Amino acid sequence: MAEFELVTDGLAFPEGPVAMPDGSVIVTEIAAQQITRVRPDGTKQVIAKTGGGPNGLALGPDGKLYCCNNGGFNWARGPKGEYAPHGIADDYSGGKIQRIDIETGAVETVYQTGDFGCILRGPNDLMFDAHGGFWFTDHGKEDFKTRCHDIVGIFYAKPDGSFLEEVIFPSANPNGIGISPDGKHLYAAETYTCRVTKFNITEPGKVDGTAGAGGPGMPIYRPAGWKYFDSLAMEASGNVCVATIGESGISVVSPTGELVEFVPTDDIFTTNICFGGADMQDAWITLSGSGRLVKTRWNRPGLKLQY
Repeated sequence: MAEFELVTDGLAFPEGPVAMPDGSVIVTEIAAQQITRVRPDGTKQVIAKTGGGPNGLALGPDGKLYCCNNGGFNWARGPKGEYAPHGIADDYSGGKIQRIDIETGAVETVYQTGDFGCILRGPNDLMFDAHGGFWFTDHGKEDFKTRCHDIVGIFYAKPDGSFLEEVIFPSANPNGIGISPDGKHLYAAETYTCRVTKFNITEPGKVDGTAGAGGPGMPIYRPAGWKYFDSLAMEASGNVCVATIGESGISVVSPTGELVEFVPTDDIFTTNICFGGADMQDAWITLSGSGRLVKTRWNRPGLKLQY
């Protein structure tokens, strides 16, 4: 059983952790519509107010943060005040990709629905590649009033706003996304189907469209039990670490689809993991329902990100 150190609590559904060189971790707070830096001593500093639903977060080549903004949710609260997303926000106005200046808090919209003919409903998670572009998922939105759930895809974009393409469509409720250490494979975690799908990257921003019987991608892992997949992070070895909701924890999946280990947690909404530290074996996990950020020592090094 992993031992977890509480870094801070009182966060409003934290996701998208980014480990910074100074030992702090920057997270999104979806329910509070803001980006927050958490210092090693647990103190918090609001960096920016984004509106909507700031979700996945990553550092770009310009040193700024890039944020998948899902447009927001309505929220349910449990008996202990725990958060749970509950359908599309009443004031929803579309999904977007935002750029945040860490020093000034300035927020820019890089892409929004309609740009380059693309529909962005609920951008969720992103990862930069070695070529300076980034892959991101669109998880879509659920509208309980109309009983609709979006059909969505996986995108590739350049951070300067010059290129956006929906590369994979349709995709089954994609959430977490990651790139193998050698840059040859793309992984996506699907929430409700609870599977990890592997795509073969043929060139920057492109995947092999004939990789699987159902089109691009080959599902490599799907667990039994009451589980759903959220965001993911890569290990240096190529293993995929998928935050797992329900029977909660981190599922570590090999590139060939074997379960390496399952690290249990105590929050039903365990949503994200990131790696940092000198040896890349410090792991931070967002326990979103209860609003906590925790830290543990990981058994293997995480993949050092491009930026």
